[in-house]
Amino acid sequence: MGSQAIESHRAGAEVYHGAALCAEKSTELLAEVHLPLGLLPLADMEEVGYNRSTGFVWLRQKKALTHTFKQIGRQVSYAAEVTAFVEDRRMKRMTGVKTKELLIWVTLCDMFVEKDDPSKITFKTPTGLGRTFPVTAFAKEGDDGKTKAAKDAPANGKEAAAAAAVNGK
Repeated sequence: MGSQAIESHRAGAEVYHGAALCAEKSTELLAEVHLPLGLLPLADMEEVGYNRSTGFVWLRQKKALTHTFKQIGRQVSYAAEVTAFVEDRRMKRMTGVKTKELLIWVTLCDMFVEKDDPSKITFKTPTGLGRTFPVTAFAKEGDDGKTKAAKDAPANGKEAAAAAAVNGK
């Protein structure tokens, strides 16, 4: 299914090859759509593609990968091919991503960061069930995990006043 979708969206897409370039471009994509930079900790990526006109993105890696997000104690499985449609603060119609819930692997189809509360990210299954976690749980190593929007917005009035005082405003 993923390969057919990739081929149908390849025309007009930006396509990148090579592990280092693919890692850089996947991080740039996450930053561009205001999602946590450590959300796709894929290794040995062979191809990353992004069709801006349709919002379709794909990531191909040499083999499937299971990653544990230590802060929340969750295992996530990434297939050799991960696809999704992206828009601001959201990845929808995802394929190739599963999480372990109790003893069962559950498919994830949607993830989003609310504009009103950029400190939380919500994941949904095809059945409509979902879980919300702190964005910081999906930080890239060496990053604080905040999305660009969360970094730009002061957390409270005191923080805004302090930022204004530091900036001389």
